[in-house]
Amino acid sequence: EIDKHQGTRVVVAGRGRGAPGDGSRMGGRPSSPLDKQQRQHLRDQMDTLLRNFLPCYRGQLAASVLRQISRELGPQEPAGSQLLRSKKLPRVREHQGPLTQLRGHPPRWQPIFGVLRGDGRLEWFSHKEEYENGNRPLGSTALTGYTLLTSQREYLYLLDALCPASLGDHTQEEPDSLLEVPVRFPLFLQHPFRRHLCFSAATREAQHAWRLALQGGIRLRGTVLQRSQAPAARAFLDAVRLYRQHQGHFGDDDVTLGSDAEVLTAVLMREQLSALRAQTLPGLQGAGRARAWAWTELLEAVHAAVLAGASAGLCAFQPEKDELLASLEKTIRPDVDQLLRLRARVAGRMRTDIKGPLETCLRQHVDLQLPRVAQTLLDTVEALLKVVRTLLAQGMDRLSGHLRQSPSGTRLRREVYSFGEMPWDLALMQTCYRETERSRGRLGQLAAPFGFLGMQSLVFAAQDLAQQLMADAVATFLQLADQCLTTTLNCDQAAQRLERVRGRVLKKFESDSGLAQRRFIRSWGLCIFLPFVLSQLEPSCRKELPEFEGDVLAMGSQALTTEGIYEDVIRGCLLQRIDRELKKALGANDVSCTLDGCLEVPWEQDEAAANLNLVSSFPAGRALLPEWAPQGFPVFLVQLTEGRSHSMETVSSHSVWSFQPPLRQ
Repeated sequence: EIDKHQGTRVVVAGRGRGAPGDGSRMGGRPSSPLDKQQRQHLRDQMDTLLRNFLPCYRGQLAASVLRQISRELGPQEPAGSQLLRSKKLPRVREHQGPLTQLRGHPPRWQPIFGVLRGDGRLEWFSHKEEYENGNRPLGSTALTGYTLLTSQREYLYLLDALCPASLGDHTQEEPDSLLEVPVRFPLFLQHPFRRHLCFSAATREAQHAWRLALQGGIRLRGTVLQRSQAPAARAFLDAVRLYRQHQGHFGDDDVTLGSDAEVLTAVLMREQLSALRAQTLPGLQGAGRARAWAWTELLEAVHAAVLAGASAGLCAFQPEKDELLASLEKTIRPDVDQLLRLRARVAGRMRTDIKGPLETCLRQHVDLQLPRVAQTLLDTVEALLKVVRTLLAQGMDRLSGHLRQSPSGTRLRREVYSFGEMPWDLALMQTCYRETERSRGRLGQLAAPFGFLGMQSLVFAAQDLAQQLMADAVATFLQLADQCLTTTLNCDQAAQRLERVRGRVLKKFESDSGLAQRRFIRSWGLCIFLPFVLSQLEPSCRKELPEFEGDVLAMGSQALTTEGIYEDVIRGCLLQRIDRELKKALGANDVSCTLDGCLEVPWEQDEAAANLNLVSSFPAGRALLPEWAPQGFPVFLVQLTEGRSHSMETVSSHSVWSFQPPLRQ
């Protein structure tokens, strides 16, 4: 149960000093707005959250291990993936360049050198030489949870709304009020629980490049848990959802974006934000936007203290978690058949007991909106994957065209390299990602009445899906090309074979796209409707659960709980309705896929990747033979490498392309 003292007030005294400076590693002044007692109080708050959360996490670890074992032993899904799985971990291309930043006290625009790392961390230095010499940055931040704005008017409106009591009261501000000078090419990074970062690029082209890079970093950092297929990651997300439901929060939102420590930090910050505002805003000095900046400085200090507590608590739990996972594997696997039979028996009885209220809820609420939600989700993913297919086909056509033109070895190596980089080319993939942004508003309107406020998570998931399918298709094309190209072929023959490979890859892509669409719609249909249905049934159906406790507890396994079986029953009924709408929309005879399958996320990652131990790994093209010459020796020999996480210290090599040029007349 949740500790009744969870709602203890956060007592933090504000020390408004105008705008934040740049003395700390995160850009604030050396002296923190929090004293030792206040930081200790915040750590105590996180300790209380962890005491309530970790029992739920332990239970979900057991349930996750049971699901994994049952999936391994059960019948395999007939419609599996046709494309090869790309071995590359998701990343962003490192980006760097000069910027100006609003910093200091009083704040003023100062030149800096910005660097976006491949793992989505932004750093800034006083000069480029400071970066090149390996010196410490002036400041740095993980991009988790930020929103990027490129409109000064929109940002000023947001800044004014932070302290509504002082709206219009700009007469008390200093003459050099914040952001009074128009900024031509701004990049404003806003965070709900941290101080804002204000940058400006020198040209529109530089602003566009930074915008793409920063948006890629924000998405990479935000979806690290959602991309992981590790049982612990799935258990953590389920535990967060259940923890919040115990507190009466059933609607899904974007709180689960980020790493595990960042998620728990966001949970506590949301719980305490209103109390923090009430206690500290009246004591902040300044007026208008300077006061708003002082508020974000205070939030930065509170967020840092809470994040440190969450990281320490989860780090202390890590040995127990590892031991628990190993123990669960040993205890659950021998009893898995018995556990699944008991679960099925209890689920059958429970389904009968709650059938009446459940059907009433579904008919009165869900059935009215489900067709529109399912169709909008389908339209969104179809439009997204249509653009992916077009870009993929164009990339393969370019390679075949260059072969027919008898290019130089250097040119062809460059084209193969560019093709391999397509999934990570943010400018190229932005044409796909734009499709999800177009439907954000309509989907948000349809889902909001059900308490779903997680549109950023949904959009990120769709974009991750597009990137994964593109990466898989590119890897499949390169693999099949390696298998069919030999040294006996001339360029025309090689181009013909590549065109046949192109057809095979596109067929595989169509198959995987259909499966991905169904999984995506089922998964996000559940995210939208399941919390709502659970909240509607909370008063009437949950009181029936204790009568099933005896059977479940007799098994003596954490992997089965009455609450878990209860949610599975409701989830199954919802999936039946979602599948029915999918059949209508797709005209398919069979759109079924297993529940676990539909909830799978597209990226395969290990624990190191789940903790954002990512590296930038670019495929390297290297000439092993001279440039093409008319004498007839092989045109080129390209070695493509696919980097893995540096923690695994493995590199697998693609094979070799080598063939003869056509004879000249």
